[in-house]
Amino acid sequence: MDEIFDVMILGAGAAGLTAGIYSSRAKLNTLILNEGVVGGQMILTEEIANYPGIETTKGYMVANTMKKQAKDFGCKIKSNVKIKSMAFDGPVKSVELQDGRKFQAKSVILAPGGRPRSLNIPGEDNFKGKGVSYCATCDGEFFTGKELVVVGGGNSALEEAVALTSYATKVTIVHQFDHFQAFEHAIQEAKKNEKIHFIMESELRGFYGNGVLQKVSIEHLPTGNLSELEVGGSFIFVGYQPNTESLKDIVALNERNEIVVDGEMKTNIPGVFAAGDCIVKKYRQVTTAVADGTIAALSAADYCRNNK
Repeated sequence: MDEIFDVMILGAGAAGLTAGIYSSRAKLNTLILNEGVVGGQMILTEEIANYPGIETTKGYMVANTMKKQAKDFGCKIKSNVKIKSMAFDGPVKSVELQDGRKFQAKSVILAPGGRPRSLNIPGEDNFKGKGVSYCATCDGEFFTGKELVVVGGGNSALEEAVALTSYATKVTIVHQFDHFQAFEHAIQEAKKNEKIHFIMESELRGFYGNGVLQKVSIEHLPTGNLSELEVGGSFIFVGYQPNTESLKDIVALNERNEIVVDGEMKTNIPGVFAAGDCIVKKYRQVTTAVADGTIAALSAADYCRNNK
């Protein structure tokens, strides 16, 4: 007879690893399945400086510590797997991998994470963590005294641009339209800040530098004219993508493809919970993912106790 886990967690970022720590420490038979490298967005973060109780450290080091904690409590982790199908109806949930292996559990925690939308232009991948960032809260302090460019025209772009003026000497917002999509109060807040400048109806066409980002190329869309802007860093806020493509016909998603959960991280399916950057939420930080994972694990434990 196949082994049936108490908790099966799909995803090994901050939320998934935290859920694994809590559920395995509660003596629940726990399995984490992860499609990539363990750590999620944390391993792409050059430095984490605002995690309470931890001094500035590398993102991958935090991820490795979380992984070790989970395994030390007895959590089983299988990484670099490819999920073929999922079936969550009924008291026993199942997942089948592309290689034919099948796993079953009484409860499931979905923690596939998400990713910032990229511009997909030359140099972007090369300078990630070396001048190109997607999180002002995470990285703003590292750009103290520099001139920055912010890409985007929504609430996040304008609000984060204002936040960056606490560190930067100048912030230039580059937006593809002649108007912003943000709320009026966010627009006015940005416009009245003397450190913020605007380049409208324009898009970035490339990132350039020697080891670190030094300048960007900008196209003025109405004319097609190209110009260069020397910068010490670039922040991109053109949206966020939850990694929920494979869940569209399985759990309830909102119009942004985020998993809909309640305060206990319950989805619309009994015994299925979700946590981290994949759920409906405003703020996405390691700390908020950890909180989500904690709640999801405790809720899954309650579910298992009440449905023996």
